[in-house]
Amino acid sequence: MQSFEQTLTPNSYSRQEELTFAGCDRSRRIRPAKILSIMAAAAGYDYDARGLTYEVLYAMRQAFLLSKAAFRIHRYPMAGDVLNVMTWENGAHGAHLRRVYELSDRRSGEVCISGKSEWILVDPVTRKILRPASFTGKALTECPKEIDAPECVKVTLSGESPEERGVRTVVWSDLDGNGHVYSGNYGDIIWDALPASLQDRPLREFQLNYHKEAVLGEQLRLLGVQEENTYRMEGLGDGSPCFTTLCTFQSEEH
Repeated sequence: MQSFEQTLTPNSYSRQEELTFAGCDRSRRIRPAKILSIMAAAAGYDYDARGLTYEVLYAMRQAFLLSKAAFRIHRYPMAGDVLNVMTWENGAHGAHLRRVYELSDRRSGEVCISGKSEWILVDPVTRKILRPASFTGKALTECPKEIDAPECVKVTLSGESPEERGVRTVVWSDLDGNGHVYSGNYGDIIWDALPASLQDRPLREFQLNYHKEAVLGEQLRLLGVQEENTYRMEGLGDGSPCFTTLCTFQSEEH
């Protein structure tokens, strides 16, 4: 048996983990929710390894909230695969701090999934947004190479005529330690509401914008717009967006 490895460098963090059935769909492929969860967790592992734990940052009255996430699937990881999850900070842009990722096959080294994310720095007590220059935990670094993933972009349904995709009540198991829907769980919320014809269709790219927290008991009204190989969805809480997403699927001739 081989043990899994973790590696920390001045500007990167990596760890190996096995993809189990719990992180896969009925075709044994990695679920989008699992990809989002891996990306969010990797950021935390990186800072934990540098001594910047949640408790340390909270005492500094600094916390990170995920604003946007995007990824591209080059090859679907399957149940039983062992992935090398690598992440880098990638500087700041405007009010956002950037982070990038690669999920690679441990045996071949092939990059299976590449991703990018943008985070907002906030005061966890007042929820006031802070500028990236206010971060005092460490000096920000940048990824030394190009990551083959889409840029995080703004996703909207404006100007469209969306279809109703039902109402999703936020339940106890959706929540994380911050008391709101965990960022990765939105992947399952989205896939449960997709048209059946798309739920098994292989995904190529994915964009998710997080707009505001969804909390216990909140009713999310889900609206969607389908085009040839894409599906846009918006989740409204109290009439304003909690999230918007753009799913780009592989063409049926692929």
